[in-house]
Amino acid sequence: MTGPDGREAELEARNAAMREQVSSLLEGLQRQTAQLQEAQDNALSATGEATSSDGAVTVRVNAAGVVTGTSLTSPALRSTTPEKLAASFTEAAQAAARHARAKADAAVAPLQEDVPDLPDLFPDAPSLARLIPSAPEVPEPNTPPATSHPPEEEDWDDFEPRSRFRKDRW
Repeated sequence: MTGPDGREAELEARNAAMREQVSSLLEGLQRQTAQLQEAQDNALSATGEATSSDGAVTVRVNAAGVVTGTSLTSPALRSTTPEKLAASFTEAAQAAARHARAKADAAVAPLQEDVPDLPDLFPDAPSLARLIPSAPEVPEPNTPPATSHPPEEEDWDDFEPRSRFRKDRW
């Protein structure tokens, strides 16, 4: 049978061990929080740039895939149709968005590999991994069907110009 002094010493030892464990967990959490902040900053500052396969258009995007800059080659304006130029813009923008997304994913990938799930820490806890949706995929390039049509020829044979000045009002 353990006396009051023995029980108190046992509780103090357990308490010290628990404090050490909590302190270690907090240090790890602070380290991971700093790493996460750095990874988030890197992911948010990721940019992408791509040039269309015909070389006519270059598009730059931010981490969200929003176009931040475009450039055209001189021949693009002289030797293409509006439909082809639009397809080149679409192709380049989608490729640039994929590049930015890949950079953002690479920035946070090392942190996601070693993150324990809740059941790893607490055996009966539910998994959080299934609750967090994955980020949407950037669409693959496609060539949308041409929806714009050249304007129809207008019939000017019956055209009569109107003047604000009419002979009967002189």
